[in-house]
Amino acid sequence: MSKYTFLIFLSLATVLLINGNHNSRDQNRTIFHSVNGSIAVEKMGFALSHEHIMSNFGKDISETSEYDEAALANQVVPYLRRIKLLGVDTIFDCTTAHFGRRVDLLQTIADSTGLQIVTNTGYYGAVDDKYVPQTAYNSTTREISERWVDEFENGIDGTNVKPGFIKLAFDNGTPSDIDKKLFEAGIMAHLETGLTLAVHTADNPEAVDTQLSLLQQFDVSPEAWIWTHAHTSNDLNLLIETAQKGAWISLDRVNSSNIQSTVDWLQRFKSEKLLHKILLSHDGNGFPGGGELRPFEAAMNELIPALQENDFTDKEIDQLFVENPKNAFSIKIRKL
Repeated sequence: MSKYTFLIFLSLATVLLINGNHNSRDQNRTIFHSVNGSIAVEKMGFALSHEHIMSNFGKDISETSEYDEAALANQVVPYLRRIKLLGVDTIFDCTTAHFGRRVDLLQTIADSTGLQIVTNTGYYGAVDDKYVPQTAYNSTTREISERWVDEFENGIDGTNVKPGFIKLAFDNGTPSDIDKKLFEAGIMAHLETGLTLAVHTADNPEAVDTQLSLLQQFDVSPEAWIWTHAHTSNDLNLLIETAQKGAWISLDRVNSSNIQSTVDWLQRFKSEKLLHKILLSHDGNGFPGGGELRPFEAAMNELIPALQENDFTDKEIDQLFVENPKNAFSIKIRKL
């Protein structure tokens, strides 16, 4: 029995097991930052690279830091304990500052679940820049970059929590001045910190060209950049070409409705010898604006069995969920 077949049986057995004992993992200071300190690369394990433990996306920017903390804990903690029992070790939380990032709550949740949670620095520039703070418009690109570097060096919001990546976003259509400014600030921060840029780009070839061009201007490799929501692209050939340049391709809305299409795309990437450039996740949300959670378990319960049925080996599945997140989020400066 392969280890992933075992996890399938385990997932069936854990449907009713939403509580239990969860020993915290030994965390050694290396190149990955979790909300409870640094983690050794070999401790990262099975990782989901794009989820939201909670967010207030959709609310006004003035309200996004406010949560019903008791309701949040009652909904999120049991669910994440279940996710851990399904084999997940690490979750990269993509909720940014100004639409719901609360590292104090993430610390508490990590303590309660045994999961390694990685938070971010950066600003989210999509949805017509609704969550870009006014200070970003009034500041220079260097000043914005320095704020993010300060979070990396000194901690977020007066805590000892340090970010593990930089989260940014582009709107649809021709990139706006503020989106380009934030991306340029992100590149500057990468050159100071080695944090990877995870950028909401979706189906926007213009934004892809802009980001690749700016990376080249700063002599930074595309390996420092993750094209998030790449699953929405209508041009698989462009995804292939971009991965061949070194960029990371994030297919981060895995759910029950797209398992077969995800397998089909992965078969194409496999045939092009590009599985090592793919990240997979759900863009789930444990507490979306205080509402019903958007699940993040289809990868374990449905996608992995489908991959096995289509002759993907354990080594190839490990590549997607273990090796690729390690390599994508390694904290190192990636120059051309």
